[in-house]
Amino acid sequence: MRLRPFSVALATPLRTAREEMTERRGFLVGVGGDADPSDTDSPAPAPGVGEAAPLPGWTESRSACERALREAAAEPAGPATVLADLDARETPAARHGLALALADAAARDADRSLSAHLADRAAHSGDRFDPPKPADSVPVNATIGDGTPESTAAAAERAVDDGHRCLKVKAGARSLEEDLDRVRAVRETVGAAVDLRADANGAWDRSSARWMLDRLESLGLGYVEQPLPAAALDATARLRAESEVPIALDESLAAHSVADVLAADAADALVIKPMALGGPDRALDAALRAREVGVEPVITTTIDAVVARTAAVHVAGAVPDVPPCGLATGDLLVEDLAPDPCPVVDGRIEVPDGPGIKGGAFDGLV
Repeated sequence: MRLRPFSVALATPLRTAREEMTERRGFLVGVGGDADPSDTDSPAPAPGVGEAAPLPGWTESRSACERALREAAAEPAGPATVLADLDARETPAARHGLALALADAAARDADRSLSAHLADRAAHSGDRFDPPKPADSVPVNATIGDGTPESTAAAAERAVDDGHRCLKVKAGARSLEEDLDRVRAVRETVGAAVDLRADANGAWDRSSARWMLDRLESLGLGYVEQPLPAAALDATARLRAESEVPIALDESLAAHSVADVLAADAADALVIKPMALGGPDRALDAALRAREVGVEPVITTTIDAVVARTAAVHVAGAVPDVPPCGLATGDLLVEDLAPDPCPVVDGRIEVPDGPGIKGGAFDGLV
């Protein structure tokens, strides 16, 4: 197991509950690929590459992630034991990095794509479904940032001209009336054929959320994401029962387990971040568990660098008939670790067909 620290600059500062970030910092994780050159009977194990990029409020700190990874690298036990230890330490970003590297290596060893490997693993471990052939491409939403109603509508129109058929409008930074005007302006501009979502990022209290949902009902939204703070799971369940507008939960998955969120009957959709859940395997498990109870899974990133972002595309590709996902995040970085193998074209991203994440495209990084 090999580690390499990295840092990539953000095009726009990312504001979290704790700080304003201007870069994404993390670690690349490498496994396999080494063998004794004199041992011709034992070929080198397939290499694998992972990414661990902790994000405050979602995962452990960077120092805790580094400590966990370095101790894992020194651990003589097998992969299952090391992954279990990372679970016990509650270090999801560290677990994501190692779990992804191991999955990449396993998929490459089997000469199949990461999405096919994940789908087959889920079928055999959970006995949930006969794994279909992974999708060739997945739909993605465009995110429309804060602005006046006019600038918001103009940005939405550009996204539709670029081929997007699903838009997510950021809300919660302005008054309720202003946000309502912004969402209405987008709907009037793009028409009813475009799927429209709004994301409040937990900014509203219960009375504000109820006021807004009542008025958004006529605009035909696919869902409103995180209308209440992450911890307010019971209140969100009550709000969902009272409203006709579907509700998606994102930040709530950092405050509650997937099982608890589903048991609370608080969401019509879950926004699933592989980095925050501890790996692509965990993300696909969560997506399939949600589907079992009629909740739609939407795969997204924590503004990851290219290795983790491409892996998230594979997770989405392994979810049958996945709805538009939040994977068009590469342009939020000023620079990246390697060329992006998954550009957005006409509102979709092609799923690399393997082997692994993208063959040996990332081997030279770590």
